[in-house]
Order: sequence, then C-alpha cells, then structure tokens
Amino acid sequence: MIPIRLATTKDAAEIATMSRDFIESGLGWSWNTLRVVRAVWDPDTVVAVSTCKKTISGFAIMIFREHTAHLNLLAVKPKHRRQGIGKYLVKWLEESAKTAGTFQLSLEVRESNIAAQAFYESLGYKQTRKISGYYQQTESAVRMTRNISVLKNSTPG
Repeated sequence: MIPIRLATTKDAAEIATMSRDFIESGLGWSWNTLRVVRAVWDPDTVVAVSTCKKTISGFAIMIFREHTAHLNLLAVKPKHRRQGIGKYLVKWLEESAKTAGTFQLSLEVRESNIAAQAFYESLGYKQTRKISGYYQQTESAVRMTRNISVLKNSTPG
C-alpha cells in the first residue's frame, strides 16, 4: 500500500519545487511555496502527498466546488514513477470527492504531454476540449473530465 496523507505547511517548499521542476518546466513558476501554503490552508482544497521512507514521492492538489472538483496539479518524482503512485493519488482524491458528494472532475494537461493524457485516459478521463494558450499564453492544454458517480442498476428485481 502507498502511504498518502494530507500535506502540511512543512511540505509546501518541496511540493512547490516539484511543481516547478516536473510540471511547470519551461513556464514561469506560479505554484511557489506561498501559493502551496495557501492551498494547504484553503478549506476547499485538498493537498495530498504520497511518501516513501518518510520523504515525499508524489503529490496532488485538488480544489472542490459545490458540484465539481478540479485537479490542479499532480506530480511524482522520477525515481518513483511507474509504481502506481500517481494512480493511487488520483483514486484517493476521487474517493474524497465522492465523500464530499462531488462527482464531476476535471483537469488540464499540456497538449504536448501525450504520456499524461494517456495516463488520465487509463483512469477513465475523457478529452473534452483544447484550450489554446492556456499555459501562460505559450502552450495549449487539453481539458479532460470524468464523472465518478456510481450508477445503480435501476432494473427491477
């Protein structure tokens, strides 16, 4: 099992560095330490970290609205990739969303990041639109969504 816990402000600098290095590479750094601290303290946002030997191996940040949730960031350190950590973080956040009564999830991924698009598609996310210049007017994004509501069989008996 992959240990996951809520992030604390002590984790903010490492999360921000991971965002800069693994997500925002080639862009201006927007998820700096202060922004991550604000996310940790925001009651509508969940910042989760996965750990390996007491160090952060991956993290995810999801903001919850009344009827939707949006995955802002997800990153796993390179030496921990392909071990199910990213999938486990997403599933953990999806369970949090279900508990909150939120079933419509969305995210954006760089149009050029085909591997990330394939990863999210493997988890049931569907591409819904392309957004030109989404990343600081320099790169387009692909919006992906997923409905995680559990549909019950309505057939009688």
